[in-house]
Amino acid sequence: MIFPGTRAGSLQLFDVSTAGAAVGATSTPPTINAHRTDLQCIAINHSGGLAATASGKGTLIRVFDLKTRLLVIELRRGTDTATVQSITFNEDSSYLCASSDKGTVHIFAIKNPELNKRLTVANVGYLGRYAGSQWGMTSFTLRSECPCICVFAPPGSTPGTAVRNAVIALCFDGTYHKYVFTADGNCNRESYNVFLDVTQDLEI
Repeated sequence: MIFPGTRAGSLQLFDVSTAGAAVGATSTPPTINAHRTDLQCIAINHSGGLAATASGKGTLIRVFDLKTRLLVIELRRGTDTATVQSITFNEDSSYLCASSDKGTVHIFAIKNPELNKRLTVANVGYLGRYAGSQWGMTSFTLRSECPCICVFAPPGSTPGTAVRNAVIALCFDGTYHKYVFTADGNCNRESYNVFLDVTQDLEI
């Protein structure tokens, strides 16, 4: 189990399997100092071994190994402040997606970080750590300032073609979006639907 710690930007870990033995113990639960400011969004992968965090600034997403409490990878959502609304790992933690109030869903490669985009200008020394940032391998845009959550759909494949991965975004305005993407960064919308007309008055 993970949750925000008492210190700004910290992530506190709690092992429920040893909770009984910890009764009466005075030791402090392990903590990860993930960011300098308060956490905005937290996600854990399917196996429970990795956690992803974003602060209120929303420019960086950091992935940590929960066993070693070490940083695995730092991913850059953007340069301007944003509210990260959701972060999700796919089933085998090879990819991570994140949505924000900017209306863009970013998809990052975790297991093969060389797939992520980086700055290509020759002289970037004056930019410091910013120059080495890993940007999303691909992204797609939705309606800005409309809250949404994004999740990975089960991967599918067609005989004779490469395996396709897909991200589904469900938005507060009642819309459903499904985008398929490939490892080379191609991303296209496969389906769209409206399940709720939020402009229609409901009568009870």
